[in-house]
Amino acid sequence: MTWALWESYMLPGVWITVQVTVYSAALAAAVAFVVGVARTSRLWIVRFLSGAYFEIFRGASALVFMFWLFFALPLALGWQLVPMWAGVLALGLTYGAYGSEVVRGALAAVSPAQREAGIALSFTRWQRLRRIELPQAWPEMVPPFNNLAIELLKGTALVSVISVADMTFAANLIRFTTNDSAPIYTLLLLMYFVLAFAITRGMRLVERKAKAGIGQAPPPRRGLFAGLSRRTSATDPVTGAATPGGAR
Repeated sequence: MTWALWESYMLPGVWITVQVTVYSAALAAAVAFVVGVARTSRLWIVRFLSGAYFEIFRGASALVFMFWLFFALPLALGWQLVPMWAGVLALGLTYGAYGSEVVRGALAAVSPAQREAGIALSFTRWQRLRRIELPQAWPEMVPPFNNLAIELLKGTALVSVISVADMTFAANLIRFTTNDSAPIYTLLLLMYFVLAFAITRGMRLVERKAKAGIGQAPPPRRGLFAGLSRRTSATDPVTGAATPGGAR
């Protein structure tokens, strides 16, 4: 692949992929928190509607929903969506449904004693959620959200089927031009891996800050070669003093 093809097709495709990922993730996060919190409501109608949304979008295909938004919606309602925004809407609503289960589960894991303490302090439902439940549930949400963000990144390849010029669309164009599949798709795999690795590192930093904010021990720093390093210091189990050289 020549530099001219890289500059003309692949670089703009990378930027489009990043945009679709960011916009879809923002929409999915908003949907996840709204629907996840609604599924913990005391009102049965709110739980029913939010649960119905979760079940429908969890069971629907993101690709078929994307086709429906781009091809069927204009015929039904007369609204023609820009291809990129049809893809963002389909991915955001679909992965937001998955994220809502993460939010619901994390909120359910908060100790009931914490909620009872908020009630004893005459906190409203919103105050308990904002001051007690969400700060404790947020660190538990980050690792599953990391997985969902990576799945969302890989799912952005679906937008190429509705002519959004992302990395996958650009790779197909270059393949048609050069008739050389192996190096192009190998490079495409590596590019998705690099973007996924960047998301993982960023979310790990978010997890450390979230746990430190509520006094929990942050997760250990794990690099690619973390298992090869040796401890240089340890704590004496009796005196609590640091001992040089680490445990033997």
